[in-house]
Amino acid sequence: MPPGDIIEVNDRMQTGYRYELVAPAGEGFDAGFEPFYSPREMLQMGVFEGKYCNDCGAEFPAEWFENAKLSDAPDPSLNYFGIKSRQPLSVWREKGWIYGPDPRGWFQWYCRYYLGRRLPQIDAIQIKRWRAFARHGGQVRANCAPGDVLCRPRQRQALLQWAHDALI
Repeated sequence: MPPGDIIEVNDRMQTGYRYELVAPAGEGFDAGFEPFYSPREMLQMGVFEGKYCNDCGAEFPAEWFENAKLSDAPDPSLNYFGIKSRQPLSVWREKGWIYGPDPRGWFQWYCRYYLGRRLPQIDAIQIKRWRAFARHGGQVRANCAPGDVLCRPRQRQALLQWAHDALI
């Protein structure tokens, strides 16, 4: 999907939403926003208990879903660290974690940003949230022996779901 393409979204959570790709996929990120994983890598590793983007095949590249760990029902065993890691969307809304035209939250924003959509105000909010989440990596480094990926699995799963290095 090259810059200039228009993506039209019609899935269970959003219909008739359109956006233009203005940057090449995986390029042109804001300074200081350096996600460790691509959306494809995250889906293949196991995020959100397999219950995320299941109905988004028409919006995102098909290769993102090759070998993705998806399920019709939340399944914690599909997560990379095999633990429960998601809260209902109602909690995200209640806490004010949904911004702009991305009703599924941060990961949906990241997928669209990765593809090349740019919305400066929303991007600034989401990138600020991503940066703030890095503190969890500091807690893992401070409390876990190097290479012990079984230490603090909840924080590691959360880091993965925010595209930070979960295997530090």
